[in-house]
Amino acid sequence: MKIKLDISNERYDEIKSALEERGIEIDDTADLVLSETNSFIDNLTVREKGTNARIILSVEDIVCIESFGHAVEVQTQEALYQATDRLYRIVSLLDPTKFLRISNSVVIARNKVKRITPTLSSKFILTMTNGKSVDVTRSYYYIFKEYFGI
Repeated sequence: MKIKLDISNERYDEIKSALEERGIEIDDTADLVLSETNSFIDNLTVREKGTNARIILSVEDIVCIESFGHAVEVQTQEALYQATDRLYRIVSLLDPTKFLRISNSVVIARNKVKRITPTLSSKFILTMTNGKSVDVTRSYYYIFKEYFGI
């Protein structure tokens, strides 16, 4: 049996070794996920675009996460990675005081917004610190305004 662990760094090694002693394999691609309640992740497992190598990425480095159908891309200042989870699952693991969903397909890091440009059609265009532009859709317009106190 394979299980993916979404738990805090403090307990990861302890739980991993306890499960492995019982013959359970820990794998980041497993369908079964063991997670802690009321805890947010510090790291996210992603894959490099070119080499497909697995990387443990600190959530502090994330600028935005964008979904294109079944593909989910995680952007940092320097690079673009492929997520191993679906967008809704990643959103549930991230701290809502640090990350905000601004459309059905985009999640941003609050502290990585460089510029907010309002439009006439009840939308905002955000410029992120890595230069990427993303739109706050009308469905998320009021949530965004409240979150940023605009």
